[in-house]
Amino acid sequence: MNGVLIVDKPLGPSSHDVVARVRRAIGISRIGHTGTLDPLATGVLALVIGRATRLAQFLSADEKEYVAGIRLGQATATYDAEERLVRNESGEPVLLLPVAHRTAFTAADLREALADFGGTYWQVPPPFSAKKVAGTPAYLLARLQKDVELKPVQVTVREIELVGYADGLATVRVASSSGFYVRSLAHDLGQRLGCGAHLESLRRTRAGEFGLDRAVPLSVVQAEGPAALTRLIPIEGLLSRLPHVVVNERGARRAAHGNTLTAQDLWDADRAVPPGAGPGPVRVMDADGALLAIGQPGAGGLLQPVVVLV
Repeated sequence: MNGVLIVDKPLGPSSHDVVARVRRAIGISRIGHTGTLDPLATGVLALVIGRATRLAQFLSADEKEYVAGIRLGQATATYDAEERLVRNESGEPVLLLPVAHRTAFTAADLREALADFGGTYWQVPPPFSAKKVAGTPAYLLARLQKDVELKPVQVTVREIELVGYADGLATVRVASSSGFYVRSLAHDLGQRLGCGAHLESLRRTRAGEFGLDRAVPLSVVQAEGPAALTRLIPIEGLLSRLPHVVVNERGARRAAHGNTLTAQDLWDADRAVPPGAGPGPVRVMDADGALLAIGQPGAGGLLQPVVVLV
C-alpha cells in the first residue's frame, strides 16, 4: 500500500478533489499529489500513497509535458477560460467559447513567436495562482480586485512545438521544468503577438517518468475501490533517474536510523559515496533492491539520509 497511482484527471475537479475522491475509494487517508492541475486541466496526476508521500518533494521537481490549446484574440483575468465556465444539466463543466479572434496569423508567425519562450528565462506567475504575496495566496487578492505583483520565477522550457493552428486556436506541446505556468505562456504569447490570448485547454501528458500510458481514469479508480491498489507503482520503481548506492547490512541499519553513511556501509567499499553522482539526491538501496532512504552527499564521501522510508 506504498507507491504511486497515476490518475488521468478529468475536466472539472481540482487536484485536491481528486485526492479526496481516491482517498474515499481505496480507504487510505495518507495520500498526496506531486503537482497541481487546475480544474480546467486534464491528464497525468501522480498520487503518492502511504510511505511514498515522503518522496513527493523529489517527484514534484521532475519535468512536466503538456499539450495546450491557446485561444488567440482575447485575454482573460485568469489567463485561462475559467471566466466562462458553466455547467450543463448533468452538472458537467462546459466551456462557452464564442470569442472574437484574429485569424491573420500564419503557422510561421506562431512558430517564430513561440521560439522566444524556449530555454531558461524569468516567468511571471498568473495573478490567479497559489503563489503568496506577503503570506496571502495571490488568487485571494485577485478575487478582491486588489493589485497583485508577483515576482518572476526562473523556468526552463526544454521543448516547445506548434502542433497545429486553425480558427484562432493554437495547439502547443511544451516540456518544461517544475513551476512553469502554461497559463502564463498563453498570456505572454498573446502579448508577444499583440492580440491577447488565454489558455483554452490543457492536458498534461507526462510528469517525470510517468506518462498517459500508465494513467487510469479517475472514474475507474472510483469504480474499483480498494482493488485499484493493484495498480500502484511500488516505491522501488520510483526516481529511477537518480543515482543509487547499495548498502550492506550495517549500512541498512544505519540508513534506517538516519545515520550518516560512509564507504564502509556499501557492498563495494572502494567506491566513493555516491559513485558518479553530483550534488543532488541519491537513492539508498539494499541488496534485495528495496529503497531504504534518499540521501544527500556531503564532504569526504559521506552520505546523509534525509528521507527514511523504512
